[in-house]
Amino acid sequence: MTTTIKELSRNFSRSEFACKCGCEYAAVDAVLLDVLIEVRRYFDAPVTITSGCRCSEHNRRVSKSDASKHVLAIAADIQVKGVSPAAVADHLESKHSGLYGIGRYDRWTHIDVRGIAARWRG
Repeated sequence: MTTTIKELSRNFSRSEFACKCGCEYAAVDAVLLDVLIEVRRYFDAPVTITSGCRCSEHNRRVSKSDASKHVLAIAADIQVKGVSPAAVADHLESKHSGLYGIGRYDRWTHIDVRGIAARWRG
């Protein structure tokens, strides 16, 4: 299958990762995309990106962190259809025990590909 610039993979499009403020910043790191593709395959269920990349201005409005990985386009907050956020986080922590930032929240799971392990609860 070939993908276009709008299609990043069979199951993800660039627009899903776009900054929610409408500024048209719509980037995603290739490693992050690979992790999300693996999550979709593992659970055999659609993955919704609730927050992808963010411009600095939008990030200041929605995040307490000046060092948000969303600004670097290496992070996504996700929901997997029919799967609890805790189960998604459990899978990611098991699969990537010494890597990545994984945040547990009530309604979504945060994943970023920062290259070192970081864990937290929101």
